[in-house]
Amino acid sequence: MSVEELFEKARVAALSAYAPYSKFRVGAALVADDGSVWTGCNVENRSFGLTVCAERNAVCQAVAAGRRLFTAIAVATLDSEGPVGPCGACRQVLSEFMRPDATVFFGGTGLERVTATIGQLYPLDSLRELAR
Repeated sequence: MSVEELFEKARVAALSAYAPYSKFRVGAALVADDGSVWTGCNVENRSFGLTVCAERNAVCQAVAAGRRLFTAIAVATLDSEGPVGPCGACRQVLSEFMRPDATVFFGGTGLERVTATIGQLYPLDSLRELAR
């Protein structure tokens, strides 16, 4: 699957976002090691601490279906022209299920895209460091 096809799946997922408070819709498309693609969108709550980000929503759906290892994720933000990377909580969760060299793509409505790895976004993963 091409990066643009993955972004399109993330963009379509973002259309389902429940974001009445922030008005900031996000979608994610997550690729499992078997090639299956899992999508998620952000679901807000009046208590922002209970909001679930698109990335974590996609991970939870995939894990609930038995997937445990992911190779790439695309994150699309419909309400931002420029790229917006995963939040700290999502970086933590992604690092649980993705190797440090797994790819993260993110972009907004403009043409600019960022490509990074989990290791770049979450460089001091204490559990991985302690396992050495």
